[in-house]
Amino acid sequence: MATFEDVARLALALPETEETTSYGNVSWAVRSRGKAKSKGFVWERPLSKKDRQQLTAAGEIEVPPDEVILAARVEDLAEKEAVLAEHPEAVFTTPHFNGYPAVLVRLDRIGEDLLEEVVTSAWLAVAPKKLADELAATDDTTSGPPAPGSS
Repeated sequence: MATFEDVARLALALPETEETTSYGNVSWAVRSRGKAKSKGFVWERPLSKKDRQQLTAAGEIEVPPDEVILAARVEDLAEKEAVLAEHPEAVFTTPHFNGYPAVLVRLDRIGEDLLEEVVTSAWLAVAPKKLADELAATDDTTSGPPAPGSS
């Protein structure tokens, strides 16, 4: 089971990330330069009473009454559908998010590896291209095979 402490650790490890609040809930955003607003990529998203009623009426999900959900940006609506199909045990959506490239994540049902993938993918969905390219270059050099003679 993941926690918001895990989300914070993963999000803040990404370049140019800041912890902030949005609508009174904690969120993580890629810092912007100049006058542009920081772009949120994952955030705490309590389900509203309406969300719960719609999910329960549709029989789509059983959500404990006090559970807080993580919302995460995705690249586009096609990726959203793919993520929803691939991880139905941990990822879902509500009618409120129809037409918006984001998914909702149940932290009580997601493992550390998948959480890291969700957070990193969300960051990549909103990060400036240059910053995303820098992260990819760093990952390529740190996750590749060892250099000859370094064993």
